[in-house]
Amino acid sequence: MTSGDSLQCFIFEHAPIRGEIVHLDTTWHAVLERRDYPPRVRDVLGELMAAAALLTSTLKFEGRLIMQLQGRGPVRLLVVECSSDRTMRAIAQWDGEVPDAPLSELVGDGRLAVTIDPQKSKERYQAIVNLEGHTVAEAFENYFARSEQLDTRLWLASNPKQAAGMLLQRLPDKPLTDDDDAWGRAVHLGSTITREELLALPVREIIHRLYHEEDICLFSRMPVSFRCSCSRDRVESVLRMLGHGEIHSILAEQGMVRVDCEYCGSRYEFDRIDAEQLFTNLPNIPATRTRH
Repeated sequence: MTSGDSLQCFIFEHAPIRGEIVHLDTTWHAVLERRDYPPRVRDVLGELMAAAALLTSTLKFEGRLIMQLQGRGPVRLLVVECSSDRTMRAIAQWDGEVPDAPLSELVGDGRLAVTIDPQKSKERYQAIVNLEGHTVAEAFENYFARSEQLDTRLWLASNPKQAAGMLLQRLPDKPLTDDDDAWGRAVHLGSTITREELLALPVREIIHRLYHEEDICLFSRMPVSFRCSCSRDRVESVLRMLGHGEIHSILAEQGMVRVDCEYCGSRYEFDRIDAEQLFTNLPNIPATRTRH
């Protein structure tokens, strides 16, 4: 059995190469139980979640990593959010019948956007590249090559029960070794993993299966879980941005303001009294003194 809902990092002790393996079980089920996805959309979304977990662990930040695939094909949008604490949520939007086709056809003329939203800073970082590749793994390998200039390989898999992924990355800040073929050999051996093995085998068994002749240091498991970041406070902030007039227009038409979270299905309702409190219970902001 795999070590479900966990991520483990490993390094090659005698080569500037790092790796990660992630397995999502309950986390993946929590996404699927909230919406009935067509099989092809489901598989792509699972692979995107595995990729997000792998990418988050390569970054040193506190906050959220948001990954978006957006285009004009049958699959219009896929979004995965992963926090630095490895909590995740995800959603996909599509139109009509979704064919069993490569990613490039599903999304069409698409873009891949990776956004880092730091918790303690107002500055967000975003990289947007054209969607290139027939799979989610190929799309992110192209992203790393274009945006990060890092040699990176990914293997991703998903089915109705599990999602999983493996990442290899050549470390640019580490000195080269006498083994010039280490990177090519690591990638070649990694490419022999099958989707079934990646989904079903425990991390230690995967590493032994691929790299039993290499000196590997395997780090402790890190938990991954589903958690939606929506809250009534956040919804109230959005409604205030709409303005007093817009909110009262909705109340006049519907008698109630209802907001549904697409990620987790939570519903937030505001009656006339709640709506008035949105604009009367604002915090007092002290005036700023200005010297002339």
